[in-house]
Amino acid sequence: MSTDLHIGVLGADGRMGGAILRALGEEPRATLAVAMTAPNSPHIGEDAGGVAGLHACGVKLTSDIKAGLKSCDVLIDFSSPKAAIDAALAMHDTRCHTLVTGTTGYNEAEEKALLTAANNITLLKSGNFSFGVNMLEALIELATAKLRTGWDIEVLEMHHKHKVDAPSGTALMLGQAAAKGRGVSLKETQVLSRKGVTPPRREGQIGFAALRGGGVIGAHEVRIASELEMITLSHDAFDRSVFAKGAVAAALWAADKPKGLYDMKDVLGLKN
Repeated sequence: MSTDLHIGVLGADGRMGGAILRALGEEPRATLAVAMTAPNSPHIGEDAGGVAGLHACGVKLTSDIKAGLKSCDVLIDFSSPKAAIDAALAMHDTRCHTLVTGTTGYNEAEEKALLTAANNITLLKSGNFSFGVNMLEALIELATAKLRTGWDIEVLEMHHKHKVDAPSGTALMLGQAAAKGRGVSLKETQVLSRKGVTPPRREGQIGFAALRGGGVIGAHEVRIASELEMITLSHDAFDRSVFAKGAVAAALWAADKPKGLYDMKDVLGLKN
């Protein structure tokens, strides 16, 4: 891995994009090479640092993904499902063959398209780049593998009022960990909402509840409850920088890895 990794940021004028720029400014092993945004962004042509409320960095926002990929080694993406997929597909015949993405809100077809791209690039995809959340994920998998019959699983999350997808990518990631611990399919066991008069809770369901309000960065709980007791595994993020620092660490880790699909458990060495 180069000691001066050239990083591109897709979604650079968003909340997470700004946090990534700040984290890159604190990382001596990496340099911001290109800052990309949507074609309809009002910030195209402006200094990316200035837009993020930082000191000017000399890198202007652009919507030309293909050109941007020719000037970076790794692309960190916090944009939209379509933009992330387009970037992954555009990496052919460019300098950049590594995508680190934290974009959420994919539908089934979009998820399949992105994962298919991992056949040709190095793709590190995570619903959350916090080291703490990924450790929480490992603990949930362990707990749900041991606590089975008679133990119900509920995933609760809260985010700021501007978040548009629910459940959050992190909540789904934690639900997937619970399903993996049980050896079941999340798609077949998840209950994403309850309203009105509902039948009694079925054994094996994994329930979700999403709250939105204020400026909450991210709060997640997984409750594993029996008739007599309950275990609560939780994580609270106090600053968006925790995700940005994790994403930059993931980019440094992924830069020299073979093509294929990875996640933060690979970065942290949590996989068997």
